[in-house]
Amino acid sequence: MVKTLTRANFPDLPSYPERMIQFGEGNFMRAFVDWQLQQMNKQGLFNGSAVLIQPRNPGIGLRLDQQDYLYTVLLNGISQQQTVNDREIITSVSRLINPYREYETFLKLAEDDELEFISSNTTEAGIAYDPNDCLDSPQKSFPGKLTALLYRRFELGKKGFTIIPCELVDRNGEILKEIVCRYAQEWNLGDAFMNWLDEDNTFCCSLVDRIVSGYPHDKAAELEQELGYEDKFMVMSEPFMFWVIEGPEWLKEKLPLAKAGLNVVVTKDMTPYRERKVRLLNGPHTAMVPLGLLAGLETVEAVMNDPSFSRFMNLLIENELIPMLDLPSEELHSYATAVQERFRNPSIHHELTSIFLNSISKFKTRLLPVIQRYLREKGQLPELITLSFAALLLCYRGDRLQRQDSPEVLAIFDEAWSNRDTLVPTILSNSKLWGEDLTQLPGLKESLEANLCQLEVAGSRAVLEHRIGVK
Repeated sequence: MVKTLTRANFPDLPSYPERMIQFGEGNFMRAFVDWQLQQMNKQGLFNGSAVLIQPRNPGIGLRLDQQDYLYTVLLNGISQQQTVNDREIITSVSRLINPYREYETFLKLAEDDELEFISSNTTEAGIAYDPNDCLDSPQKSFPGKLTALLYRRFELGKKGFTIIPCELVDRNGEILKEIVCRYAQEWNLGDAFMNWLDEDNTFCCSLVDRIVSGYPHDKAAELEQELGYEDKFMVMSEPFMFWVIEGPEWLKEKLPLAKAGLNVVVTKDMTPYRERKVRLLNGPHTAMVPLGLLAGLETVEAVMNDPSFSRFMNLLIENELIPMLDLPSEELHSYATAVQERFRNPSIHHELTSIFLNSISKFKTRLLPVIQRYLREKGQLPELITLSFAALLLCYRGDRLQRQDSPEVLAIFDEAWSNRDTLVPTILSNSKLWGEDLTQLPGLKESLEANLCQLEVAGSRAVLEHRIGVK
């Protein structure tokens, strides 16, 4: 009988004091931030673990304790032209707190002087203001919870935190701080607290890059035999990782990630790194998903190995994404080639349904700016991105696929789809979705309506192949 991954079965595994509070218990953070803490710990550079905060209710976190918060990260792929096939038990997570059930336990973290860092990944939709949040009860939003925790820390007269959000939101640290300050003002927390926020806390903007496909369902039994234990929370990831943190110089020593040999850059300006990554890695992901799902494809690898979809991706990157970036052409093409190699990694079963989560906010962040710039500079719409946009609208129809988004977003689409004739202008004009009225973009409404009709009649593959010239 295969034993379970627990400390009772692996008594020699190390444990570490809590030094980081981490909002988010999902696959990405466990294979990215917590994995990096592990690498520093192995070299004696950090000696710390992360206490996880469950951002949503319900979440997956309540089951992690069955393994004493141990899990395995599986790195598979090519790194520096070498095959990587690593397995490592991660010991850098101490526990998980559900603030909806253990609110005082959550706030009690403010008392621990050893806790210096706060990280987060609550999806792009997570860094948001919720007018229903209040100080004295579990807040629904991540910024609301953070504000309550910071205020408790301030009341105790303790030092602040270094806060590094990992959500794929431009200027994520700045936006997070703005929302925290808004709560502080609306909750009347006082000028002294506002000053403490500015002077004793460091909010960093950051950019993360690692493809994490999650639990390897199709290989779980085989891996359990190989590992010699059962692990319900193992995480498959590519070897490549990159983390850009826009922060002060002292952070390099206080959080010695680069010293541990990790691909981490602390810089005063992360803008060039962000533009390249969001447009050429996240952008193609977001563009491929709705068309791929509608065509019956399941993974990123399947998209890249499909001749028609592979051609679509090449044309998208070459003709619509790279021309809209202000970096040297050679650098952009080199990065784009590396990205497509990563997409083809046969060891990463990156499901399109996973990337589909919160696709509206992802499209707004990753591809809408390309549409707007393309219109300004070329006087026309980017044809392939616009086709993907239409496919996204179809994927958000109530009878299509398993939509994964906030109840508010789904309600907007359900109401809009109730009248097919006015669907497109209703969605485009909704500033809650896009932050502006997209019906003002010349030709977008007409193009989306035409593409949507074609997708409904002919299907995703036929429309895509006609668009890219495949007979």
